[in-house]
Amino acid sequence: MDKRTGFIGGGNMAEAIIKGLVAGGVPAGELTVSEPSEPRRKLLAERYGVKAINDNKALIQMSDTIVLAVKPQLAGQVLGAIGTGFIDKLFISIMAGVKSAAIEGILGSGARVVRVMPNTPALVLSGASALSRGDNATEDDLTLARRIFDLIGTTCVVDEKLLDAVTGVSGSGPAYVLTFIEALSDAGVKHGLTREVATQLATQTVYGTAKLLLETHEHPAVLKSNVASPGGTTIAAMHSLDQDGFRAATINAVDVCVAKSKELGQK
Repeated sequence: MDKRTGFIGGGNMAEAIIKGLVAGGVPAGELTVSEPSEPRRKLLAERYGVKAINDNKALIQMSDTIVLAVKPQLAGQVLGAIGTGFIDKLFISIMAGVKSAAIEGILGSGARVVRVMPNTPALVLSGASALSRGDNATEDDLTLARRIFDLIGTTCVVDEKLLDAVTGVSGSGPAYVLTFIEALSDAGVKHGLTREVATQLATQTVYGTAKLLLETHEHPAVLKSNVASPGGTTIAAMHSLDQDGFRAATINAVDVCVAKSKELGQK
């Protein structure tokens, strides 16, 4: 990475990206974080060796690429205080629901913006990130952004209009999966397993199944049928899940999440 990278906001996702960059060989001296919380600045500086400041304008001046990692509700306030005229900078936004056009409108019509929707497994370098570029961003800008996020997991490129759907599937998806793991563990405890054993079994089952799916490239239905023997325990359990609306509840959750993401984008 031959660009100086700065982060406006030093929360968990910013930390995940910093962790990936440092692990990928980017010198910590090329990374700067602007973060209002002094304890958080101290933690990031000590843990990764990056420069941590509390001055967004100064950060922009010392960076070629700026990752916008603040809460979407603060986008207008934070970006409005920065100023305009940064056509020589690349802005990578991980603010859910905030459209490239809105960012360009605040930073100036020539601002180069790439939007990214990552997720929290990035904290262990296993994230899933979808990227789209704004009107002024180049293919080289998109390539650079993808190189950054490839260091914390896998990436794909989608049209910006699909990022709300990405938010519903992978952005918020870890919460759905964790809820399932928790429920599976509760069921194990109900039937006599210790909490430690039940959680270990449930977690490894989800992890292993995801790995199996990724490595075989099979359709989920094919792998599911391999587990469900005729007249067996699994098909009986699957019938119960269908009766209780498991699939419909999952789809409905994504629907609500996508709608909320679109709502945030209107503000």
